[in-house]
Amino acid sequence: MNHPPIADSRLPELLRAMPKAELHMHIEGSLEPELMFALAKRNNVALRFPDEQALRDAYVFNNLQEFLDIYHEGTMVLKTEQDFYDMTCAYLARAQADNVLHTEIFFDTQTHTGHGLSADVVINGLYRACADAPAKFGMTASLILCFLRHLSEEEAFACLEEALPLRDKIVGIGLASSEVGHPPEKFAKVYARAREIGFRLVAHAGEEAPPAYIWSALDVLKVERIDHGVQAIHDAALMQRLAKDGIPLTVCPLSNLKLRVFPTLAQHNLKAMLDAGIVATVNSDDPAYFGGYVNQNFTETFAALGMTSQHAYTLARNSFEASFIDASVKRAYIDRLDATFASFA
Repeated sequence: MNHPPIADSRLPELLRAMPKAELHMHIEGSLEPELMFALAKRNNVALRFPDEQALRDAYVFNNLQEFLDIYHEGTMVLKTEQDFYDMTCAYLARAQADNVLHTEIFFDTQTHTGHGLSADVVINGLYRACADAPAKFGMTASLILCFLRHLSEEEAFACLEEALPLRDKIVGIGLASSEVGHPPEKFAKVYARAREIGFRLVAHAGEEAPPAYIWSALDVLKVERIDHGVQAIHDAALMQRLAKDGIPLTVCPLSNLKLRVFPTLAQHNLKAMLDAGIVATVNSDDPAYFGGYVNQNFTETFAALGMTSQHAYTLARNSFEASFIDASVKRAYIDRLDATFASFA
């Protein structure tokens, strides 16, 4: 829908107030230093940083791999179902404050089973927080299990099998971790299996790797949504296809900035993507590490790119349309979005 224009001076307030969904957020990447230290103490885990500030100061990354190294270290403090529950509730409280009405949370079990935990400890802790989200935080939340792409497809199959007894607690399957050198084709068989089981399918593609990775995620893995996808801009035929087929992209501007995908936010292609008819959304990726939750991503990116209230409406509506919630809930959330815009107009 088109809505009456809203004054630029009110745009930051509108961005914060408007209902939205978040579709690209790794729960382990929401682990703030304060909670990390609290869990380390609870579980008697030694961290190599003397305090929270020293840990925060280490969050300077030249690329995805440098981030992943410190991220995996942070996951060592997670030991019990309660730890996963507490971490998820901490994120949901932040999301609620940003007027997120629905979130689809990425997680992986492989990191944690690698530390000796069982997959059900991870999934049950996360799921309990999602189940409590409507009553506790006034929002809905679901889980997407990501395979780690630097590991083998055999390991991804083992991960899928471990998760199957808890099938009803997971809505979809994703693909995360180091992208370059691990093309989507590597996971063709396990994605085919996940599709047979009935999972919704997404994959990280075209963050650091070329547009070819996005083509394969669509054609080989048959995903419904592309996580990141910003490199699509370099392939005109791909851009046409994404627009024509309405394939959503879950874009993470502050993450792209922090990992040097773009040198500055003013050079980000989010506005160009939207103007080309791409179903883009705004998300926080790993907010504890990348300098901001979803509203921070909106306000900083809009300021840098000179985007308008019409872009804001489109992005928020896209986030609901691209989500895996049922049609009646989607409709109710979009109605709330329309009401917010009407109140600002």
